[in-house]
Amino acid sequence: MSPAPDLPRGVAVLVALLLVVLPAAHSAADDPEPEPGPTLSNQAPPRVVGETTYGKRLRAERGTWLHSDPEAELRFTYRWLRDGERVRGAREQTYRPGLDDLRHRLAVEVTAHDEQGARARAVSEETGPVRRADLEPRSAPRVLGTQRFGRVLRGDAGRWSSRPTRVRWTWLRDGEPVAGARARSRAVAPGDVGHRLRVQVRVDASGHRPATATSPVTAPVRHRVDLRRTVAYSIATRGRTTTPVRDFARLAQQTFDDPRGWRGAGVGFRRVAEGGAFTLVLAEAATLPSFHPVCSTQYSCRVGRYVVINQDRWRTATAPWNAAGGSLRDYRHMVVNHETGHWLGLGHGSCPGAGQPAPVMQQQSKGLGGCRFNPWPLAGERDRV
Repeated sequence: MSPAPDLPRGVAVLVALLLVVLPAAHSAADDPEPEPGPTLSNQAPPRVVGETTYGKRLRAERGTWLHSDPEAELRFTYRWLRDGERVRGAREQTYRPGLDDLRHRLAVEVTAHDEQGARARAVSEETGPVRRADLEPRSAPRVLGTQRFGRVLRGDAGRWSSRPTRVRWTWLRDGEPVAGARARSRAVAPGDVGHRLRVQVRVDASGHRPATATSPVTAPVRHRVDLRRTVAYSIATRGRTTTPVRDFARLAQQTFDDPRGWRGAGVGFRRVAEGGAFTLVLAEAATLPSFHPVCSTQYSCRVGRYVVINQDRWRTATAPWNAAGGSLRDYRHMVVNHETGHWLGLGHGSCPGAGQPAPVMQQQSKGLGGCRFNPWPLAGERDRV
């Protein structure tokens, strides 16, 4: 083999320098293994604990997590989900379902973090649909006011676990609903006297099921004024009468007992078999003048101890009364009250003004004089008894 040609002196020097400066080449297999990073994983998923009900507090249990460094300190963050979507602002470990959550399912997403920045996420199972809450009474409803005829009672709904948005009222008499009595206030009616009242409320509140509660029962409702005296009376007939005396006596006693009548002045009436302070007579029309010449066959009359009711008027009322649209029952109340009022010492009254209720002592059988028919004594008439 021919000898290598000699290199120029400058080139030889350069090659020698390169051999000194450049290190020898080595493979990647000669590098040491890198340190492995921390690992973080979820071993048992988070859980939602609590009652999935409007307004009730839910709590996230974060589950079990495994870190490659047993000494590592972990912190956790939370995101609540509604039907799989994140709920805005719901980042605490606890959550109270609101109106938007009703009928939806909730879950919680938990993220674990370590100090080196490693993180891992896990999501709980979904809850059942969020339900409406029960409205719970904190205090019972009440009936407020004086329980007397002529007064106005008012219902109080009581206190509830959440502020009601709507209250519906039903008044009860002896435990039974009173027809049409569905307002918060109730003017004590004649039919309430002697009976016990309650008020029932049906309450609505946002996010809650409707609830019902009833007030304690009242004492028996009293008359306008307490009884001051009791008058005994008997019933008789005169002439040929076709009206059953039993029916006549029953309606007469109902008139005497009615809180709108003379009982409202503190006068009670008790029927006796005979005698008494006065006699209530159902008389054939033709017999009226036999009590006194001033008595007419057309109308009823009072003479001394006799309060005489004309049977014709009892059966048909009068033309002016019927023309004004008055009922026969109200006429019967009126005529008993009018003639009994004479026995109590009252004279005839007159219409106080067009459109006003007629005094019971006005001769309403003959005409109303612009007043409205009225079977019951006015306050001024009661005050004079």
